[in-house]
Amino acid sequence: MKTAEIKRRYLAHFEANGHAVVPSAPLPAISDPNLLFVNAGMVQFVPYFLGQHTPPYSRAVSVQKCIRTPDIDEVGKTSRHGTFFQMNGNFSFGDYFKAGAIPLAWDLVTKSVAEGGFGLDPERIWATVYLDDDEAAEIWRSVGMPAERIVRRGKKDNFWSMGIPGPAGPCSELYYDRGPAYGREGGPEVDEDRYLEFWNLVFMQFQIDDVQSKEIFQIVGDLPKKNIDTGMGLERMASLLQGVDNLYEIDEVRPILARAAELTGKRYGAHSGHVASESHPDDVRLRVIADHVRTALMLIGDGVTPSNEGRGYVLRRIMRRAIRAVRLLGWQDRALPELLPVARDCMAPSYPELAAEFDRISQYAYAEEDAFLATLRAGTTILDTAIAETKSAGKPALSGDKAFQLHDTYGFPIDLTLEIAAEQGLQVDADGFRRLMADQRARAKADARARKTGHTDLSAYRSVLDAGGPVEFTGYTELNRESRVRAVLSGGDQVGAAAEGDTVELVLDTTPFYAEGGGQQPDQGLITVGGGQVEVFDVQQPVPGLIVHRARVVRGEVRAGETGYAEIDVTRRRAISRSHTATHLVHQTMRNFLGESATQAGSLNAPGRLRFDFNTPTGVSPSVLHDVEQQVNEVLLADLEVHAFVTSQEEARRIGAMALFGEKYGERVRVVEVGDYARELCGGTHVARSAQLGLVKILSEASVGSGVRRIEALVGMDAFGFLAREHLLVSRLAELFRVPGDQVADRVEQTVTQLRDAEKELEKLRAQLVLGGAAALAGQAKDVRGVAYVGTEAPEGAAGNDVRTLAQEIRGKIDPARPAVVAVAARSNGKASLVVAVNAAARSRGLAAKDLVKAAFSGRGGGSDDLAQGGGLPAAEAPKLLATVEQAIADA
Repeated sequence: MKTAEIKRRYLAHFEANGHAVVPSAPLPAISDPNLLFVNAGMVQFVPYFLGQHTPPYSRAVSVQKCIRTPDIDEVGKTSRHGTFFQMNGNFSFGDYFKAGAIPLAWDLVTKSVAEGGFGLDPERIWATVYLDDDEAAEIWRSVGMPAERIVRRGKKDNFWSMGIPGPAGPCSELYYDRGPAYGREGGPEVDEDRYLEFWNLVFMQFQIDDVQSKEIFQIVGDLPKKNIDTGMGLERMASLLQGVDNLYEIDEVRPILARAAELTGKRYGAHSGHVASESHPDDVRLRVIADHVRTALMLIGDGVTPSNEGRGYVLRRIMRRAIRAVRLLGWQDRALPELLPVARDCMAPSYPELAAEFDRISQYAYAEEDAFLATLRAGTTILDTAIAETKSAGKPALSGDKAFQLHDTYGFPIDLTLEIAAEQGLQVDADGFRRLMADQRARAKADARARKTGHTDLSAYRSVLDAGGPVEFTGYTELNRESRVRAVLSGGDQVGAAAEGDTVELVLDTTPFYAEGGGQQPDQGLITVGGGQVEVFDVQQPVPGLIVHRARVVRGEVRAGETGYAEIDVTRRRAISRSHTATHLVHQTMRNFLGESATQAGSLNAPGRLRFDFNTPTGVSPSVLHDVEQQVNEVLLADLEVHAFVTSQEEARRIGAMALFGEKYGERVRVVEVGDYARELCGGTHVARSAQLGLVKILSEASVGSGVRRIEALVGMDAFGFLAREHLLVSRLAELFRVPGDQVADRVEQTVTQLRDAEKELEKLRAQLVLGGAAALAGQAKDVRGVAYVGTEAPEGAAGNDVRTLAQEIRGKIDPARPAVVAVAARSNGKASLVVAVNAAARSRGLAAKDLVKAAFSGRGGGSDDLAQGGGLPAAEAPKLLATVEQAIADA
């Protein structure tokens, strides 16, 4: 039975029994700050189990995509560990309990295939229950499970909790006896390779507290409502129904493995037994490849892209492990173009969107492989040298600073360093590496904090915050207001007052000034306090909730406790707000043209200009940029209302508001809408209507990193001014070329072509001039201890190729039977260079061009025995270089 059919039957069975079919949540666990990825089928239902939200249904069923990476090193070595897997789950929220869940499970797994079930042999199914769960044991007996196949186990195996105070309860698991070929007889407690777990029923009925470990906690009472959380491993069920040894051999994985075996010339299973512990190392690597390629496909499909942190780093590590495993098996070419399409074809029956999005997915994957292969080429040689030096020194471990250098300078990942070193019988000083990494991060954080806080001690800010609470920002609705000066800070300390000419930091109790954040630059303006006035030039939040105004006292004196009047620079604020709204429109429009994966990766909203970074694997064509610009400006013409409101995270997701991966949001979020065109979570300031932007002009699009592109654009009058200058330039060129404006580009291209052709002709003439005297120079060769030596300078400004050609040409004019050395010096851009050519007769005398060049440049320079060159000395040194070569010949 195909995996997709198992999934379909599972959903159909529970839907027929009153369960709402709930789609899988995306793999990135955006709503849970404690998880990088969804790692269990119940994750999206946790708020219902905890009582934080009321579920919209009392029963639900889903097939959830999951990622687990803590056991990544076990992938391929066991029959149970897979990085990506699918968890079939049925859930009850205060509806049915044990008496409902157990019969539903038994019915589906034992019902015949013809009747829509899985058709497992009931005589080979075992159940486990918690030690004192007599109720579950009795229900299993009532559906037909004999008592001798019901095993009672302790908290470690059969009691579930989330590891924190909250809901918990006993669980009951189903195992299938795969037969004596897989291990010892005696049930799950004896051998979990032979008896494969495929179903887990969690009976949530208790509230626990004082949680110290999985087995040490206190049951403090019953839950108000008893819940059911079921997990049926889809891959495990597929391996049982398809009669294969492990999850790597099912229909959604085996074709990837088979293609990897074909590429590498390996025969999977030829040297392995049924049990995973009997696997040949080549088979383990093939399984790693199949698992990781499928995992990468699913992650990129759900919007994750390779990077050096968070989810992106997990993806990068998974992809690199797969690529390296292929190379260790003997395939040295690009592997993912051969394997990823196979994974797509395996998974598309269950997830058709993978086929529809494959162009985007493959672009990211193939670019990552190309980048990693370049890293391997650079880093492996250095690592091999370091390993050899470590072994020759008799040391047991590679130093932490060498591992850090490989990581920091060459991008060589530490996990790969650990693997390669282990293969060579060496350890790595991982503690030393981590210490250096921590030092680097600390320096980076300190630098960033210093830029934000002006090197002020954060304790002063925290003291002000603790004393007066968060500062209220009123800038969404007002541009000026009366406010009390809560504190004046200078040099990291609170001061009572500041006088004219001082640079200080002011904290107000409320403020209309926007603090830099979310890519938006801060407000500037004036604060008048009594007889004093300060000019605000920067606004920051050095600690959350505290808005700090950096300012110069331009008149009088400013004292803490006084009431003042704060007014922002309205012209600047409006220009920044136009840029911020334009960024939202560019973001949405890029997604319209490139797909939903083109998500924001950074931004800058400044007066009259914006910078927008976004994820995409390849450059954006000029035609697409033109269409994006046109669509954005059409939105401006539509004069859409810009509306902001605060709502819950759940409601924001429901209405489709864009959120950024990796950002942490509170339970209440601010949503900014531009009509029905764009909707995004945002704390910045914006215009009231889209027409107020006036004009958006995209200036450029370029790469700023792997998989990240940058758009720069002008907004409003800045955009108009740019176009006006462009118009004047085109008009001037049209006048000079005496053609209409629409023909200027063609005429410029024609002129550039003519200039290039002329330059090529000049180069030919220059080369002829340089080479014209070769014969005469050869005839003037000086005899130096039996060697014909020609030392000459090339004409001023001669190109490097011409100098090399001249040296070879002179050498060719000398009788080949006569030992000959030719040295040609050249002066260009204030520097002297030297080319030395040596013929075969001279080389037989022990003369080598590279040695003569190194003699002239004190050991620098390079090349071969017959032709070498060096450079970098002041131009005046040219004659000295020729004399040095002559002396080296005489001394040889």
